[in-house]
Amino acid sequence: MSDDTKSNVRLEEEDLRQVTLYAATCARKVLSIFETAHPLDPRPREAIAEAEAFGAGKRRTALLRTVAWAAHAAAREIGDGPAAHAAYAASHAAAAAFLHPIASPHQIKHILGSAIHQALALEVGALNAPKDGDATNEHLRWAARLAPVSVRSVLRRYPAPHPGRGRFNELLSELDAELRG
Repeated sequence: MSDDTKSNVRLEEEDLRQVTLYAATCARKVLSIFETAHPLDPRPREAIAEAEAFGAGKRRTALLRTVAWAAHAAAREIGDGPAAHAAYAASHAAAAAFLHPIASPHQIKHILGSAIHQALALEVGALNAPKDGDATNEHLRWAARLAPVSVRSVLRRYPAPHPGRGRFNELLSELDAELRG
């Protein structure tokens, strides 16, 4: 089924605010990882601040989209590693305000992307130690406990994500299943 034939999901502005606040809280948890590595780059902090402002009632404006893209650019400039994941988490937080009401599994990344990138930032940031499944699972459990009923409700309106390759998609499927459960 192509995206233009998918059904719509009912989303209220308050739904977007709750998803964005959740994402911003996940991103803020790892902001210091980025700022320690790149103390002069304000882009992820600005993205989180704008996401929090929208979640608290500020209008959704083009600035929110601009800071989301700026944090994304900061992550891409770094490449890989914990600081990049922290910047991606910030980017996802600001972008969460633009969750589309299209019943597509791709939209799950907009809801949970910050949570997954915070887990990856902490996983990769553990002094580049080998993957510690228990520690990563704890980061996912933290994100699951953090998710309010409103975020779980929005998540359940969308189809589950398709299993994909890579660590991001693996963790995305795990957190999605936990929150739907």
